[in-house]
Amino acid sequence: MPESTPPVKLFGRERPLHDVLGGGTVADVLLWRNKTAAASLLIGVTVIWFLVEVVEYNFVSLLCQILITAMLVVFIWSALSEHFQWTPCKIPDVILDEPTFKAAASTFHERLKQFLSFILDIGCGKNLPLFFLTLVSLWILSVIGNYFSFCNILFVGLLCLETLPFLYERYEEDVDSHAMMMHQQIKKMFIEFDFSFLNKIPRGPVKEKKTT
Repeated sequence: MPESTPPVKLFGRERPLHDVLGGGTVADVLLWRNKTAAASLLIGVTVIWFLVEVVEYNFVSLLCQILITAMLVVFIWSALSEHFQWTPCKIPDVILDEPTFKAAASTFHERLKQFLSFILDIGCGKNLPLFFLTLVSLWILSVIGNYFSFCNILFVGLLCLETLPFLYERYEEDVDSHAMMMHQQIKKMFIEFDFSFLNKIPRGPVKEKKTT
């Protein structure tokens, strides 16, 4: 029997989604493998968005009040720790760990470099369907930005970042099959558009190079 061809993954990726997202703590949080950290991040972001957008707290005032509350908690804890023999407050080792910050900075730099290279390739017009799709997506995003504040857009983006990778990993086969069908349909539409419109645009004659 002939060997079956492997299914085409979304965006042509060949590695598992966990590896694409970095394969570390960030990937565990985005894919909800660390449910405590993922839920804490989602709740924290939601509370901050609610206070800033719904209650209309000023961000600077909110930040200062959070710091005041944290300092009061640390002060009370330090005062009572001597009487009740509690463990004194200290900065978590993860924050003080220098290799952790270097790894995070290196990962951010690598992702930024990949993003800029990706944008440059699209801008060069090597893949025209992707070029037009990017232009339309940016235009839609600019229209959305006229009706929603930056905080709302940032919250929706973080909410999608917390949910879409998890849902995609859970329903990966269905999403890949539908995405492949949509990609083929868009490619077919672009070929028809290229044949019926772009090819009819008059072009100047090609000058032949003079041979010496």
